[in-house]
Amino acid sequence: MQNLIQTDQRGIGVTFSDPQEASIVLWAPLATHVSVKVYGQSSAIPLKRDELGHWCLKTSQLQPQDLYTFVLDGDNDFPDPASLCQPQGVHGPSQAIDIRSFSWTDEGWVNPALDAYLMYEIHTGTFTPEGTFEGIETKLDYLKSLGVNAIELMPVAQFSDSRNWGYDGVYPYAVQNTYGGASGLQHLIDSCHAKGIAVVLDIVYNHFGPEGNYLPEFGPYLTGKYCTPWGQAVNFDDAWCDGVRRYVVENALMWFRDFHVDALRLDAVHAIKDFSPVHILQEIRQQVDQLMDSTGRSYHLIVENDLNDPRFINPLTEQGYGMDAQWTDEFHHALRVTAGEEKQGYYTDFEPITDLAKAYTDAYVYDGQFSAERHKIFGQKAENNPGRQFIVFSQNHDQVGNRKGGERTSQLFSYDMLRLLAGAVMVSPYVPMLFMGEEWGETSPFYYFVSHTEPELVEAVREGRKKEFASFHSDGDVPDPQSNETFEKTKLKWEHLQEESHQTLLRYYQTLIALRRQLPALHRLERKQLAVFPDPDKQTLLLHRWHEDQAVLCLMNFASQSQSVSLPIDADGWQKIVDSADPQWQPRSGTSSAPDVVSGTDSITLQPESFIIYANRYDQSSFNLPDPISPELYLS
Repeated sequence: MQNLIQTDQRGIGVTFSDPQEASIVLWAPLATHVSVKVYGQSSAIPLKRDELGHWCLKTSQLQPQDLYTFVLDGDNDFPDPASLCQPQGVHGPSQAIDIRSFSWTDEGWVNPALDAYLMYEIHTGTFTPEGTFEGIETKLDYLKSLGVNAIELMPVAQFSDSRNWGYDGVYPYAVQNTYGGASGLQHLIDSCHAKGIAVVLDIVYNHFGPEGNYLPEFGPYLTGKYCTPWGQAVNFDDAWCDGVRRYVVENALMWFRDFHVDALRLDAVHAIKDFSPVHILQEIRQQVDQLMDSTGRSYHLIVENDLNDPRFINPLTEQGYGMDAQWTDEFHHALRVTAGEEKQGYYTDFEPITDLAKAYTDAYVYDGQFSAERHKIFGQKAENNPGRQFIVFSQNHDQVGNRKGGERTSQLFSYDMLRLLAGAVMVSPYVPMLFMGEEWGETSPFYYFVSHTEPELVEAVREGRKKEFASFHSDGDVPDPQSNETFEKTKLKWEHLQEESHQTLLRYYQTLIALRRQLPALHRLERKQLAVFPDPDKQTLLLHRWHEDQAVLCLMNFASQSQSVSLPIDADGWQKIVDSADPQWQPRSGTSSAPDVVSGTDSITLQPESFIIYANRYDQSSFNLPDPISPELYLS
């Protein structure tokens, strides 16, 4: 199968290497006759069967912008499974477009190394009032001023109607038409690169969405061999799996090659079922490596993985799957429980302070212990995996949107705790990620929402959400995911930034991000050069990190009262460089009592829910504190 894939161009669907001639490749292994119906023409054009169930045609009768469908066995016609454009939605005809005709201006762009990423997760439909790629472009200067150099877009593959998280996409190659389509995404990415911002795209290979999913009409894209939360599994290792594997690998290559995406985030890879000799993730890695060789550019592969198995992020040379990094939910869970999150659902497995300390040192909290929530011994150690392979956060779309009320951190914790949580993420030896709006303490919820057009499916989604929260976050009603009101309430309210408290929190985030970039002990993600000192009784945690002769000491008090701590190292002459209880950050009460300079192993009083960083070899005059973000950048 691999010899069918050419990394320099897309090998399935409709392509235009010659503007006057379309090349068509369709996988339909069980069909006996296939033709393409071009709208406006009197008769369908037959395709010729090729190897492994692919049907092919070169024709001048299909031109860019033409609408078309495929007719199977002279009977029903369906949109193209590899459609690049669905202008009339998931049930309408496909539209032929030439995505390689876009005029790129990013020839000099260099994708940063993962350990230099400061990530920011965005849902296109709710990030701006417009809910489009063009809307995101209006905020790029704002993100740049914040210190973000990588945005992560939640999935943009075509889904039904206009409202969806994106994980219900049914055309993995088509960019959502209501967001701006393929050209809109290309323009956004080109603009991001001009601003020095990388683009991470969230993609879904563990299932296909429900509405408008005509893939089974073309072939065995799914298999009953395994059961997943979404029903039958994507067919990666059963009969006729080669065509499905090619479909997925070609898709990954397309985003890098034709859209200039810098990294892919593969959703819930623990739900991918594949016992082939070469796992589908390994094959994607191999093909992406070949693409990097041919383009001279670097591309990152990031996974969401709930298995605590370093095999996924170990290199191919060590029999791993070769993924560059993974989201690390356990850091989030330990941090939230430490901050006071109620221990229910998946939080029941985590202990405050001690598990957060383990997350700092070991990445995985569960790496061979018994998990009461899972009722089994769970996880393996990730001792040799560098810090750049773990992405951490205090909130993300899943952890917010999968609460019944969609509450953001700002709705659950005090203003003081928000600053402490931000500091705890920024001083980790891992890659930090923010969820849109958290940097100013956005108070609008982030609900789960859909806009299906099939009544039975709508009702099934509603009932599914109710069952999901039967024993977790059980108070109150579940917001109707189909309601437009639910969607509108979820949109960011940029006007909140006119309020002083939100502006102040934004400046605090700016300061932390700038500090992380400028102190070697923080921006060098060296997991071995770290020591942590937890005190569960006092609810304090002290983190010591260093690089060569530069070091920091981070003091965290998660208690609701002041706590006295003794410095665990000799920090004689170290300077205080950030203190969340400083009056400039609007502390809850009083002023910080922590000294500006510490001597030896001084005892220091930490204010309630506060965060302090001391550093050696720190020249305040050389610290480039960013200017406050201009209101024009967020109120435009």
